[in-house]
Amino acid sequence: MRFGGVVALDGLSFSVAPNSIHAVIGPNGSGKTTLLNSISGAYQPDRGSIRLGGAELIGQPPHRIAGLGLTRTFQNIRLFNTLSVLENVMTARPPAGPAMFFNTILGTRAARKLEAATLEHARRALARVGLEHLAAQPANALPYARQRLLEIARAIAREPKLMLLDEPAAGMNMTEARELMALVRSIRDDGITILLVEHNMRLVMDISERISVLDFGRKIAEGSPHEVRNDPDVIRAYLGTGRNRA
Repeated sequence: MRFGGVVALDGLSFSVAPNSIHAVIGPNGSGKTTLLNSISGAYQPDRGSIRLGGAELIGQPPHRIAGLGLTRTFQNIRLFNTLSVLENVMTARPPAGPAMFFNTILGTRAARKLEAATLEHARRALARVGLEHLAAQPANALPYARQRLLEIARAIAREPKLMLLDEPAAGMNMTEARELMALVRSIRDDGITILLVEHNMRLVMDISERISVLDFGRKIAEGSPHEVRNDPDVIRAYLGTGRNRA
């Protein structure tokens, strides 16, 4: 993946095992968020292949990739601030098609049934992250950590195969972060594969089954938390080698 003369991802290759928690770590500017943007369709890599199961993702727009079973959260929280907590989660349901559009305008029984099902589905997703009691609150009225949970509830509501989490513990205190990681484990236990980007190394080492380490767009190490923690290339990347980082 290139941006002008900058190679943001360079020969990167790795696999994520189904029903696992796989972390991607690296210093600032190493390409982690670029990687998630490439997987989710926000960026189109110059070459290569990204596959979810047997489906090729490169060249697909984000909504089609979502339809294949991928959801994500963002490094900078992206919610519909003027909608309620419940309405934010309702937006995750797949579109019902042109016929239902007219049914909704006419207020038909089919439209009412779909809306009731969507409401119930959204409430279950909120309950999954412990926010059901805040369903009527505006999204922008939530504390920061709960806005993070709301993003995860919206991702859960899509019923994905793979969930990308971009720095989900950013801005949280240690207690909040530990509760979040317990939630992430339980989501994995529900059969959803997790690809996690996170700067909190204590949490990464505690929760991840496998870790890939990036530096300047390249993979410099991969393995279990124990293997990565003791890898000399990883230690050099985090301690610095005299190179300037943007």
